[in-house]
Amino acid sequence: MVFKIKILPLAEKEIDESIQFYENRSKDLGKQFLTYLKSYLKVLKTNPELFEIKKQLRYRELTLIKFPFVIIYEIIDNEVIVYSVFHTSRNPKRKP
Repeated sequence: MVFKIKILPLAEKEIDESIQFYENRSKDLGKQFLTYLKSYLKVLKTNPELFEIKKQLRYRELTLIKFPFVIIYEIIDNEVIVYSVFHTSRNPKRKP
């Protein structure tokens, strides 16, 4: 089964800010981050159940390896709802 990915506004904002941050650090690094993130989203499209539930019996987390982020999401029917693309150096208590 292929799932539909729905990225909520908070996650969109976090992605945009991260791309801008990496672009300011090094040319094309933001583009690399986005490409890398998209590869993880493709995994979620086909296998979202692979990653364990971490919070409140429904939210799952997928940890990126190359960049310090986790994708926080939930599966509802045939849709993967992405709530946050959370930078792991931030205060974990602020994690959605």
